[in-house]
Amino acid sequence: MEEAAGNDASYPPLFRRPDPDTGSSRDADQQPAPANPVFEVPVIDLEHLDPVRLEEVCRSVGLFRIANHGVPSALMDRLLDQARVLLSLPFESKQTLFSDPMSYIWGTPSLGAKLSNLNWVEGFHIPLGQPKSKGHDLGSQDSAASFRCLADEYGQHMAAIARTLFNAVAARLKLDAKKTASYLSEFDGTFVRVYRYPCCPDIDKYFGMGPHTDSSVLSILCQDELGGFQVLHDNQWFHVAPIPGTLIVNLGDMMQVYSNDEYKSVRHRVLANRSEDRISVCYFAFPMEDGLIVSSRYKAFTYGEWKAKVLEDIKATGDKLGLARFRIRDPS
Repeated sequence: MEEAAGNDASYPPLFRRPDPDTGSSRDADQQPAPANPVFEVPVIDLEHLDPVRLEEVCRSVGLFRIANHGVPSALMDRLLDQARVLLSLPFESKQTLFSDPMSYIWGTPSLGAKLSNLNWVEGFHIPLGQPKSKGHDLGSQDSAASFRCLADEYGQHMAAIARTLFNAVAARLKLDAKKTASYLSEFDGTFVRVYRYPCCPDIDKYFGMGPHTDSSVLSILCQDELGGFQVLHDNQWFHVAPIPGTLIVNLGDMMQVYSNDEYKSVRHRVLANRSEDRISVCYFAFPMEDGLIVSSRYKAFTYGEWKAKVLEDIKATGDKLGLARFRIRDPS
């Protein structure tokens, strides 16, 4: 396997022959147990949405599985299949081909961030609601354009799901509709990420993606059959098993702010895999960039200000301070 990975021209060069000094070994408390237990993820039926049940899950867990979501399985299959084809292109081709408005990322989930701690991941960042890009060369123009159209179609389904869930949660939190009109934008600033987690020769040293919370309002994940996604609950890491036909939703930092800490932004990670590549697709829903976010426990801020501070922190430290940077010390 290691020899095959070393010869795979589609992998970033560092993934073919990793530098032993790149990144850092996991801390002891980040090491996965020999067999992490499987988390019994609460299921929300989107066709028969129960707002009370949804609220209970948001308060107690902050992560749930949605069934009967209405996204055609054929669309999800095509998106994953085309992602596999495009991600199998040579590394240099992916860097050249995907530049506007899609972009190719590797080693970190944060655009513009330095590789202070290497994540064993690569993928495509696809902004939604953007003008279609101009033609590219390398003979893959048609495939790239088709993929972008699929991602846009998928994003429309995700936006509708995000709006349905947010409206139900906002009603239970009794958020003022006029004041919170900017708290969720279906397309302005939202994006889809398609991730590939390549075979990793040293799964004890690297994560597919290290422990983090999302800066989003909520995130909607479609994983392939391999799994690897884990969530921190009651100070223990649990596997989140993939179940065909369902999607995983986790609350992000913005939902924690909106709820005055009644709901929690979910800390999660992705384990590296030694034997097989793993593919996942995630939709991230955000507030409008310039809308003011007001909470009794946090200083008022716009999402644009939040984003700037997060990027500043990641560039400086390799991690985000996030909620801690904006929290009011004494909310009383």
